[in-house]
Amino acid sequence: MSAPVAFGSVVFAKDVERLARFYEAVLGLQVLHSAADHWVLRANSGMELVVHSIPPAIAESFRISTPPERREDCALKLFFPVPSLAAARARARALGGDLLGPEREWEMRGFRACDGHDPEGNVLQLREAGLPA
Repeated sequence: MSAPVAFGSVVFAKDVERLARFYEAVLGLQVLHSAADHWVLRANSGMELVVHSIPPAIAESFRISTPPERREDCALKLFFPVPSLAAARARARALGGDLLGPEREWEMRGFRACDGHDPEGNVLQLREAGLPA
C-alpha cells in the first residue's frame, strides 16, 4: 500500500541545500529526502515543502544579491505557522532571510502574522497562534 499524498508546495532555488536548511530551521520541518536537485521537508501536520533546483540555464541568468531582493511581484505568497515570531525572525536573519520587525506584525482570527523572505528573496508569511479569535 502506498503512502497518502500530502498537501504541499514547491519552492525553486538556486542553492537547494541552503534554502532547504533555512526552511528546516525556521519552520522546524523534518527532512524526508535530500538529493542534489531537491529536498523534501515535512511538517508535523503532514504538509510537505519541496525545495527544487532551478534549471541551470535559468539559474545562470540571474544573481541573488546579499541581502536578497524581495521578489514581491510574485503571484503567490506561502504562509507557515511558527511557535514564536521573535524566534523565527532571529533564525531567519541568521540564515540569510528576514522577517519584518515587530512593528510590522498584525493580528486577526487568533494569530499574529508578519511578512518576510527567504535567503533567495521568495516572499513568505509566518503566523504565530495563540491570540483570542
